[in-house]
Amino acid sequence: MNEHESDVDRAPDSERQGGDARMIDVSAKETTTRTAVATGVLRMRPDVLERVRAGTLEKGDALATARVAAILAAKRTPDLLPLCHPIRLSAIDVAFELLAENSVRIEVTVRGTDRTGVEMEALTAVSVAGLSIYDMCKMYGQDMELTDVRLDRKSGGKSGDYRRTESKG
Repeated sequence: MNEHESDVDRAPDSERQGGDARMIDVSAKETTTRTAVATGVLRMRPDVLERVRAGTLEKGDALATARVAAILAAKRTPDLLPLCHPIRLSAIDVAFELLAENSVRIEVTVRGTDRTGVEMEALTAVSVAGLSIYDMCKMYGQDMELTDVRLDRKSGGKSGDYRRTESKG
């Protein structure tokens, strides 16, 4: 590469050697408002869920802490995932539902206006919220399980809208 070339001028992926990674150039994409909703479930024993519900964990309020952790994680996603673009986020909403089947359902909605989507920010936020709750509850047992982290829907951008459909099986 000479002094006038950049990584963007390199050969397309189909002509490059394996083991190479690069951040995609999004400069030609249109800036649009994008929204993504991701969910996940943290399963735990009934006695631990009751402590979460009652707010009697030794470390404090797990859901309040997880909410802040999720927001911070969404904002810091490019620091965690090396090929994610920094995105101007305009809103992050975190919701929890304590389910009868001894689990906490986590839902994060992320909105931003930029040239690329906010799916990774929503997925990262759900994951970190679950890990935050796990961290606050682990002294009562490590048999918790963070599962079903997934993108449920998104809107905006070139690829258009997406909504997960549940498969029965």
